Order: sequence, then structure tokens, then C-alpha cells
Amino acid sequence: MDAVVTELIAALPPGSVDTDAATLERCSHDDAEWADYALPAAVVFATTVDDVAATVRIAAAHGVSVVPRGAGTGLSGGANATPGCLVLSLERMTRIALVDVAERYAVVEAGVLNDDLRRHVAASGLWYPPDPASQSISTIGGNVATNAGGICCVKYGVTRDYVLGLTVVLADGRVAKVGRTTAKGVTGYDLAGLFVGSEGTLGIVVEATVKLLPLGGREERAIVGYFRSLTDAGRAVAAVSGAGIIPSALELIDRTCLHAVAEWQSWELPEGASALLLAKVDEPGERGEELAGRIEEAFLAAGGSQVERAVDPDEVARLFSARRLAYPALERLGPVLTEDVCVPRSAVPEMLARIERAASDEDVVIANIAHAGDGNLHPLIIAPEGDDEAKRRAKRAFDRIVDDCRALGGTVTGEHGVGLLKLPGAAAELSDVVLDLHASIKGALDPRGILNPGKAFPNGAR
Repeated sequence: MDAVVTELIAALPPGSVDTDAATLERCSHDDAEWADYALPAAVVFATTVDDVAATVRIAAAHGVSVVPRGAGTGLSGGANATPGCLVLSLERMTRIALVDVAERYAVVEAGVLNDDLRRHVAASGLWYPPDPASQSISTIGGNVATNAGGICCVKYGVTRDYVLGLTVVLADGRVAKVGRTTAKGVTGYDLAGLFVGSEGTLGIVVEATVKLLPLGGREERAIVGYFRSLTDAGRAVAAVSGAGIIPSALELIDRTCLHAVAEWQSWELPEGASALLLAKVDEPGERGEELAGRIEEAFLAAGGSQVERAVDPDEVARLFSARRLAYPALERLGPVLTEDVCVPRSAVPEMLARIERAASDEDVVIANIAHAGDGNLHPLIIAPEGDDEAKRRAKRAFDRIVDDCRALGGTVTGEHGVGLLKLPGAAAELSDVVLDLHASIKGALDPRGILNPGKAFPNGAR
């Protein structure tokens, strides 16, 4: 392995290769609690496509595994290092190469932060919709790798819906440009779509061409409902969906999250509040008022004990800050094992009830936040540091929630990716034929299996 590091140091710009112990530890894992990882042999900090290609060529020549890494904000272990691998960090590739205002697309390197892209294109009157809760710290490359969603995905879709093209470094070091910049195009297979969500197992995304929308013409209105039970909030979600309303956001926060945020931020909550629903519509004028009114009625009919509206942008942002603060507020209570199940919208009430039963039966604390408008639930399982028995109970609850999700017609991951934590669930969800298809695609693009091995799909699980 020393020979590989020596060759990398000779081939790459000074300062690109780091073997310092603190760097190896920092870059060896993402934010997934309890996902296995090992120390890499070295971390390569690429600044150009050529750096990435050279690194992969050298690794391929020696049969060394390469684990690509963005900001390390993942929650499933997808960026976790394997023994003796090279971690290839793209965090220094932060150039926004082009914003085409007329055609409404941008070309950005993989290390650009989601929020930085949004701010940059806003100056041209454009908008990049995918907005994961980690938008201020997660990279576009990482968002592409996991097909990240976000708060507004219920109406505007997820990352895949905005990727027009990609520049990808393949397992042999060749550089492929796939996709298009035109509004339409069906020449060849949809290779760009194939790489989205593949978690770095098929190629390393170094640049993305993303579709943008006009920023103007939207008038945001927030509807906030407090509920005395999580089940009532779930019924309100189903009622909004059943009425054919597509809000631009519909987020759920349960009592545990609410109180963690309130204590942290010194907020006062209504008495008896056990769940909060945050809805948003962005249609202008009378249409927006009508939709906001219908959502308010649905909240009240489902048992909302207090419902309020907001139109002022600062007030809308303040109300939704509770959702974005939920995860860091809970982390203050102990290590958080994050679930990412997605069920049909009509099954949200039942899934929430099953999560509560799992928490009770296993005697663990489970907080719930959710992109409730599209059935994507994030149960957050908290176990005290150093309590091995609590950790075992938490893992049983985790597995039970995955099983319940599948029993209700759901999928084991909505937006965080399979990584390492969801491999058993993916093995149960995917048929033998579909697993064979995955293995065939992996074998065709990465025959030596050096790209992020052991992640994303359960190769050989059956």
C-alpha cells in the first residue's frame, strides 16, 4: 500500500494526499450511528476531474478500493471506509462552472454545497428545488449519490428530477459525460438516471448539470397545526392527500422532537401538543388562499387543537425552522439511529402507530420527523451513550420498523440511501431477479469491484 500512496503523491498536486491519523479518522465515516467502518490507507483531496481520474487509475492498477466522499453528512454508512481503501474526497471541488439563465440549467462540481448553489442561482432569478434538511452542509455530489429529497419534494420532486447530465469517472479511470443540456432527449439509455442514487458504486460523479426553475411567481403560505396525538396528525396527512391537495411541503414533528427543539431554543408550546404538522402552499393569489384554507379545514377535522397561518416570509421561515432544527436538537440527547422508510401516504397513520408500538415494546425512545406529504418517515431512535443493552433494543426496533414498512407496501429507504445500514432490508425488498440485475450492472461498470464495495445493494445476499 505504501507504493500506491507514493505513486499518488507523485501524480497529484502537492497537498492532495493525506495520511495524517486525524484526517484518516475524520474521513473514515459519515453520520450514520453504528455503521461499521475502518481507517483508510490515505485520503485523496481532489480539486479537478483529472485528479479523480488519476486516483482511480492508480487504484485500479493496484486493485485498491476507492470510497468516494462528499461532506460526510450521510446517514446510512454509504461513505464509510473499508480496510486499506483510499477515501477520495470531492469537498474541494466547489466550482459553479456555468449558469445558463435562458435554458435554465447550471453546471456545478460535486463539492458545491446545496445552499451555495441555491443562493448563487437566486441572483439570476432561478431556483434549485431539492432541499434536504442538510442543505447547508451537504454537497450536490452527495445529493446525487443518494438521490436526496427534502422538504419541498412532495410537490417538486427529488434530485433525480433535476439532473440533466453528469460527468462521471469510471472504475478504470475513464471520464464519461452522460445526459444532456436540452429540455428533452432520449438518445441511448438513461445513464445519468442510472448513476443517480447509485452511492458511488458504479462511478464517481464529479460534475452535475442540473435543471433550474424560475424563482418568481410563488407566494408561500404556511399552515401550522398542533395535535394531541401522533395518530391524529397522521389522519390529517391522509386527509390532505385524499383531498387531492399537493402542498409544496407537509412536514410532521412529534412530541419528542418538539420538546427537544423547544427546550434548546427556549420556545413555548401549546399545552398538550404531541405532534406538529407544518404545511406550505406556494400558489399565488386566490388559489393559494383557497388551498391554505382547505388544509386548515383538514387539520381541524382530524383533531388539530390549534391551527394558525402565516404569510410573511420571515414568519414562514421561523415556523419551518422547527423542522430543520429537529435532528440537531435530538443529537443533544444522545446518539441517534436514523430510519428512512417510505410508505404509501394512506398508510402513514398506521405506520406511525406501529412505530409507537415498537418504541413501547422495545422500551426505547423513538422520535418522529417526516416528509409526511409523500409518506417518507424518519423515526429517530435514541440510545444513551455506552448502554449496550439499550443499543440492542434500538437495533431490534430499527429492524422491526423496516419490516413493518415493507408489510405496508413501503420501501426501506426514501432518500438516505441503502449504504450499509439498510442492506438486510434491501435484500428482503428486492427479488432474486432484481438482485441479479444489480449485480450484472455492477459487474459491467466495475468488474473488479473497487468502487465503494459492499454498499448500496446486497450483492450475494441470497
